[in-house]
Amino acid sequence: MFEEAQYFAPVETRDDGSVVVELAKSHPGFADAVYRERRNAIAALALNHTRGEPIPHVDYTAEEHHVWALVTSELAVKHRMYAVREFLAAAERLGLPRDRVPQLQEVGELLAPITGFRYLPAAGLVPLRDFYGVLADGLFHSTQYIRHHSVPFYTPEPDIIHEVIGHASTLASSRFAELYRLAGRAARRVETDEALEFVSKVFWFTLEFGVMWEGAELKAYGAGILSSYGEIEEFRGMDIRPLDLSAMGTTQYDITKYQEVLFAAASLDHLEDVVGAFWDTCDDDAVARLVSAV
Repeated sequence: MFEEAQYFAPVETRDDGSVVVELAKSHPGFADAVYRERRNAIAALALNHTRGEPIPHVDYTAEEHHVWALVTSELAVKHRMYAVREFLAAAERLGLPRDRVPQLQEVGELLAPITGFRYLPAAGLVPLRDFYGVLADGLFHSTQYIRHHSVPFYTPEPDIIHEVIGHASTLASSRFAELYRLAGRAARRVETDEALEFVSKVFWFTLEFGVMWEGAELKAYGAGILSSYGEIEEFRGMDIRPLDLSAMGTTQYDITKYQEVLFAAASLDHLEDVVGAFWDTCDDDAVARLVSAV
């Protein structure tokens, strides 16, 4: 229900050096002063991080650990029903803790021996070219805060549950990890903002909200679906279309609600052949041709 690198609460560093996360009035934590102070402190940790140094440790509260454990338990049940086999095997290989919020440094240390990926902490918005570009280096920008405890199965923005249960589990697959890297190389190769947006939309409709046929069953592999307690139950009822680069790269979507249009790959091989090959070779001219074909 949100787009990576775009749908974040604004983060401001004030003249006195304090860091403030500007939550919207509709945000579940808006009226919770304790939660807001937690968000500010966690954002400050990310802003003060130097790349190459260990990721700052967050002292999660018992309440935050409870939210993680509750959502993890419920999603595990849904994953067995709705997730592609490649994701299930990767998640088991990664072995995330189920009873506590893991540290991003810890997640990276679990991932690195498997596919070479590590995490970078993000306070909030990351420029689009940087967010996607570092994927080529095996790096993934992630928030460290967790959703408000009053609505554990909902978040209006990407939190650590989405970033880790959705993305880290996917990144523990060598095949999916290579697709992330290819997307990063494509983001660095294209020069215009229009071409970058096209690349990011293809990412959105695949690695964020992608679905795939396994025999006669439609399964999910996109991190946005697999980290959403509600959307994972609804995706099979959406407008399911065949994989189409031109359509994916130009289709508009609403980040505030469940995705109504999804594009289904016939298999993981099919996804790699179509989307992986596109990211591996695309440039501004190739994107322009695909846009003109719509």
